Amino acid sequence: MNRDDLQRLSKDDLIELVLRLQRPNKTSRTSSKPPSTDRKERREQAKPGGAKPGHEGHSRKLCETPDAVEDHEPPHCPNCLGPFGADAERELIGEYDEIELPPVQPFVRRHRRFAICCEHCRAKTPAPLPAVTVGTPFGPRIHALAIYLKTRQALSYERLQQAFSDLFGLTISQGALMNMFARTARAFDEKKGQALAVLRKASFVASDETGVRIEGVNAYHWVFCCKSAVVHMADFTRSAEVVRKTMNGHQPRVWTSDRYSAQQRHGTLHQTCLAHLARDVAYGLEASEDPVPFRLKLWFDRVFSFALDLAGMAQSTLRAKKRELERQIDDILTASTSCSIARELIGKIARARDQLLVFCSFPGEVEPTNNGSERALRPAVIQRKVTNGYRAMWAAEYETAVRSAVDTARIAGAGSFQTILQTIA
Repeated sequence: MNRDDLQRLSKDDLIELVLRLQRPNKTSRTSSKPPSTDRKERREQAKPGGAKPGHEGHSRKLCETPDAVEDHEPPHCPNCLGPFGADAERELIGEYDEIELPPVQPFVRRHRRFAICCEHCRAKTPAPLPAVTVGTPFGPRIHALAIYLKTRQALSYERLQQAFSDLFGLTISQGALMNMFARTARAFDEKKGQALAVLRKASFVASDETGVRIEGVNAYHWVFCCKSAVVHMADFTRSAEVVRKTMNGHQPRVWTSDRYSAQQRHGTLHQTCLAHLARDVAYGLEASEDPVPFRLKLWFDRVFSFALDLAGMAQSTLRAKKRELERQIDDILTASTSCSIARELIGKIARARDQLLVFCSFPGEVEPTNNGSERALRPAVIQRKVTNGYRAMWAAEYETAVRSAVDTARIAGAGSFQTILQTIA
């Protein structure tokens, strides 16, 4: 907009323009922008690190089965300088663990093949070929560690190669690492298929997606969560077709997601992520002096507090509190306002009116936010930042299969490395 355009504006238009320019910038606290886009606070304004006042300290628990025990006793009495006898009374006054990792180096088993000459007919019989000659020289634990470091700790091929060299003195080419992943792909695909079968029977499903680079173009990493399974998918599109393909015609009772249109209308009922809307309200509170954002903030605070106590609440109490929350939000949404920010907030929340309190009808089954799906996506976001995506679609699909297997097993309390090792063993 140049000077001539500004001169043609009316007084009211100029006032509106100036007010818009004075609005605060949106941050991860007041919108869905990622935290990495926030401006860093100045040192004098930053919150101090360390434990907060009143925090109760914790210490490491002693190991129940130590590998070695070393006793420490005073050699003599400091008062009379006399030596202590072997049968002197002893009292244990402290125990402390010293923890160390032993040096780790590769264990190499040399396979030697012989041919035996028969002493009767003089014919030579060679031994069968050992499995290592037609497979790989690297064992299951090396495979599992490579997969764990690549998919769970977001190491690139170059850094993964360096880690094996620095930590274990083991030289592995990047091609050999890639072959490890390709070799184990079928096992993880089977685990992913099992998780997908559970998902397609679930009554309550939550989903989310994030951008990723695959084969040099923009693509998407999707995640679908239910009570007993987590399924990750990679696709070049962000459309609802990915959801339909994943669910294969199954419609859950409740679907939880943000307000993105491709995530809508996949369940009989839909729970909108209230955390997304609460961030929009936080921005309205900063950018507007209208009472509507403040009233909405108080309402969301009451909803989140209500959600924490939902599990142990009697059904009659639950229904009464839900009706009160519905009455309050209806009063706010019908309030008149001249503020454009407040009107925008009212419109956004009004469009999701029937999806705000669905979780109240399913205590312990449906959450008021989609934070579970966002946490499941977080490792993929970190991997994207570290490696900038995938050079091939098979690599992206392989990683989604590994994440599906590991995240599903973690629901039952299984560790990531052990899950990987058991899958490929």
